[in-house]
Amino acid sequence: MIQQLSLKLLPSQAASDTTIIGEAAAALGVKSSAITGFHLLKRSIDARSRQVYFMLTIKVFVNEPFQERERIIPIYDILPANAPQAIIVGAGPAGLFAALRLIEAGIRPIVLERGKDVRARRRDLAALNKTGVVNPESNYCFGEGGAGTYSDGKLYTRSNKRGDINRILSIFVHFGATEKIMYDAHPHIGTNKLPHIIVAMREQIINSGGMVLFEQKVTDILTRNNQVTGVSTADGQTFSASQVILATGHSARDIFRLLHQKNIFITAKPFALGVRVEHPQALIDSAQYHCPTRNEYLPPASYSLVEQVEGRGVFSFCMCPGGIIAPASTDPGELVVNGWSPSRRDNPYANSGMVVTVDETDFAPFADKGPLAAMYYQQMVERDAFTAGGGQFVAPAQRMTDFVHNKLSATLPPCSYLPGVNSADLRDVLPVSVHQRLAAAFKAFGRKMKGYYTADAILVATESRTSSPVRIPREDDTLMHPQISGLYPCGEGAGYAGGIVSAAMDGERVAERIVAFYHA
Repeated sequence: MIQQLSLKLLPSQAASDTTIIGEAAAALGVKSSAITGFHLLKRSIDARSRQVYFMLTIKVFVNEPFQERERIIPIYDILPANAPQAIIVGAGPAGLFAALRLIEAGIRPIVLERGKDVRARRRDLAALNKTGVVNPESNYCFGEGGAGTYSDGKLYTRSNKRGDINRILSIFVHFGATEKIMYDAHPHIGTNKLPHIIVAMREQIINSGGMVLFEQKVTDILTRNNQVTGVSTADGQTFSASQVILATGHSARDIFRLLHQKNIFITAKPFALGVRVEHPQALIDSAQYHCPTRNEYLPPASYSLVEQVEGRGVFSFCMCPGGIIAPASTDPGELVVNGWSPSRRDNPYANSGMVVTVDETDFAPFADKGPLAAMYYQQMVERDAFTAGGGQFVAPAQRMTDFVHNKLSATLPPCSYLPGVNSADLRDVLPVSVHQRLAAAFKAFGRKMKGYYTADAILVATESRTSSPVRIPREDDTLMHPQISGLYPCGEGAGYAGGIVSAAMDGERVAERIVAFYHA
């Protein structure tokens, strides 16, 4: 028989397959020898009490042959020469998963990416970290794989109604991710491993007859009688197609400007703004696991915090255990930070975005910018951060306790941010509505989580690319832009996703609409 059951185990027990089998046998009232194997279906950590437990959901095979885990295996055949085609602008998760889904359905994707491939992109990231020089077309946001490639590879999402999460995770495993992402409650690939997976996806697209072209910045969307006909790029090339997926990511401000200039309808969208908070990882481990040092069987601890302050949400975002803070700017003179972790999460610091929701009342000074008001507001804060840091992407920073008490930090704790930090009063960077709410929230978080509110924590500004400041509308049924037939806004840049998995699912959803169009 095959049985599914839940087990509550100590960390050391959960690390031993033999112990898991023994506990399962006891729960089922059979001998351990009767169990031929098991699959982990879900694994999470319960750290609510002083004793930390692993919560496992497993499928157990009793007195019958063990079967390998069932997993979706995508089939990518070679496309025929006469296959219909679609253009995909952007090679982030939305664009890549859309391309792979189109290939499964016999449609040729032409993927145009403004940035470079992952190998060449690394050199531009090194220059940004070491010399303070940003390439506007190749950075932490632009390039093969999008912002997620060098931003941790976290795969957790609450968007389970938007698509088949297991299908997305299975495709990642198919291209080289560890099977652990199929059962961990908060799956994570790691910035050191994700680039190899992205390359494997690109090679599959090309080997099947699709195209992936780098350093092809789209500068115009071509239309005739409100029907998209293709796109043109900065080097003068034109690519023709009646179906175009716009998956450019949340930082493609030039695309937002282009749409506005062409009178293609877009709207300003609320987003969230704040700082990166970095603590010693050992402090977070101690607070979350209720012990002086972390047990060897436990992963570096994470946290998720939220507080309502004066009618707005203040919340942690993109928490990176054992990670580093990185410069995520896309233009000179603007300072943006983000965080990432390697697969082992073995760096000595834990960082997280800590952000406040901002809305139309904040954008009011830029009302003359119309649907780009939120974007210009975002840009203003990033420019103030660059100035406060002193240039070359040195970041303005403050101890958490000094921030709350409006005091310039005389010294700063060690920090993982490679370009360096400069002591600054973050009131000169953050809008008053954001600064005041953050200060109140940090004290509240300190009451919720022992040790969180501390002078050993450093705040690094500014975390401002949490989501797109623009929404590109689309119809609910066709997923097309309501004004331009054949144009499909997609993913984070259009305002329809908030991470790697949700963007990938959105890419597949849009691809399905194109499949329906060609197969009608």
